[in-house]
Amino acid sequence: MPRVAFFSFTSCEGCQLAVLSCEDELPDILRSISLVYFREAMTERNWAFDIAFVEGSVTTPREEKKLKRVRAKAKMVIALGACSSTGGLNCLKNRYETNLVKKAVYGKGVEKNKIFDTMPARPIDSIIHVDFYLHGCPISKQEFISTLKLLLIGAVPRVPNHPVCVDCKMAGNICVFEKGMTCLGPITRAGCDAICVTYGAICWGCRGSVDNPNTASHGETLKRYGLTAESIIQKFGLYGACAAVKAEPAKK
Repeated sequence: MPRVAFFSFTSCEGCQLAVLSCEDELPDILRSISLVYFREAMTERNWAFDIAFVEGSVTTPREEKKLKRVRAKAKMVIALGACSSTGGLNCLKNRYETNLVKKAVYGKGVEKNKIFDTMPARPIDSIIHVDFYLHGCPISKQEFISTLKLLLIGAVPRVPNHPVCVDCKMAGNICVFEKGMTCLGPITRAGCDAICVTYGAICWGCRGSVDNPNTASHGETLKRYGLTAESIIQKFGLYGACAAVKAEPAKK
């Protein structure tokens, strides 16, 4: 029986909450695995595990050290959600000088205080090798369950590589551009069943981009709908702001 651990770095822990909200499926899941570390759900903490789900981006030297320890212990590491996969909303702070961010949050005189040590936010694959990604903010419960089931039988889960627009069409949604709004569906990785658009919102790109996204073309589309160059950059950067600090994925 594989030993499974969940780790939390800089995040809201919403993706782990999504896992815990799988009430109907949890009994079957727990019969198939040995849950050894899950701070949000249990007090026991065992560092002997096979599969590690990691939520959150890395924003402190302590987190970087802990993440490397997780990688050294695990046979498989899975990025859980946008923060660990792409850096997520945490990377918005990378637009500002680090000490200015620290002062804004903790006040004057904090620059020399190592308790509040921080650095630019990064996705976990800029530090360690990641075996699989569960995208989204938060993750899809259905995608988590199907992924875990495939991993337990030794199969390789498939990461969708088509845009959210395809999911929108399959759901019968009217394109938000037809309503005079804009979204990032044409360049965003699908797999969410277009849940935001289905319920009347727009796609903000929380699942990251498809491979080789045509951002230039979509940028021109957004311009035609009245967005300025600055607002387009901000829109693209909401969940993809880590491009400037993300290194090449770590090798095995």
